[in-house]
Amino acid sequence: MTNLPVILADIEQAARRIEGRIRRTPFALSASLSELCGVPVGLKLEHHQTTGSFKLRGATNAVLSLSPEERARGVAAASTGNHGRALAHAAKAEGSVATICMSRLVPDNKVAEIRRLGANVRIVGGSQDEAQLEVDRLVAEDGLVMVPPFDDTAVVAGQGTLGLEIVEAMPDVATVLVPLSGGGLAAGVAAAVKGRSPGTRVIGLTMERGAAMKASLDAGRPVQVEEVASLADSLGGGIGLDNAVTFEMCRALLDDVILLSETEIAAGMRHAYGEEREVIEGAGAVGIAALLTGRLGRLEGPVAVILSGRNVDMGQHLRVLNGEAGLLREDAA
Repeated sequence: MTNLPVILADIEQAARRIEGRIRRTPFALSASLSELCGVPVGLKLEHHQTTGSFKLRGATNAVLSLSPEERARGVAAASTGNHGRALAHAAKAEGSVATICMSRLVPDNKVAEIRRLGANVRIVGGSQDEAQLEVDRLVAEDGLVMVPPFDDTAVVAGQGTLGLEIVEAMPDVATVLVPLSGGGLAAGVAAAVKGRSPGTRVIGLTMERGAAMKASLDAGRPVQVEEVASLADSLGGGIGLDNAVTFEMCRALLDDVILLSETEIAAGMRHAYGEEREVIEGAGAVGIAALLTGRLGRLEGPVAVILSGRNVDMGQHLRVLNGEAGLLREDAA
């Protein structure tokens, strides 16, 4: 693990750097899931974070790692919503300005919140990869500094601080369930957890269709996948064919990756609301969804589940709770 792009020492340094600028979110035991699984199940309530998702950790660490001159030039990023929201907040807090590039697939509520935080917003194309091309142009032509949503050592180290808090809250944790998209959260959490508790399993969870990191891990190299609509929209997007950080870390550190259907993700959202009294977005529900399916098999010890974000369109959330037909787009192209 010492030859990976981000190691435990980097994450511990990030924790010191961002202390006081992010919220140390609660860790709560779930009675319903503990009874279901036969072992203690703790929920890391990261959706209670200031901007509604874990992304504030990485964005804040990345912005604080820039020089004053770089912050003065402004920062830019492609985002499926939550990173943009976090970067807009972090940049504003340090006297900088963020420009966020997003595809047409990003929900309107996330776009509106990013604008409210004072960022410049650009809607470009129909995928995260197309939005990234606009970021590349802004960096090359306008001198903005790119803060990637996941494939960046400062971002990964910031996200890893969440893993430190999990091990501190549940020292005997046997399994950690982490949402998996581009791998920034999964890589950082896995490095932190295994650095403190080497025997703990870390399992990545994502949606069945458009799972870029899973497809890349199966291929043994970064590959492109078609980006499609999903309840777990925050898990969409590619990992980048020139991925330099998260692919290597996920390949080395994740013990397994589990894919979940739209129906299963919806069930996770409903359980979070009905049993835990928590409103979470689809991407934040994948850990609960995996436990409800029983697909993890026999669990040998305490489990920690990361509820990564709450920035769901509330109309969509209501439709999920009501189980409305046509919502889940199971046969969408």
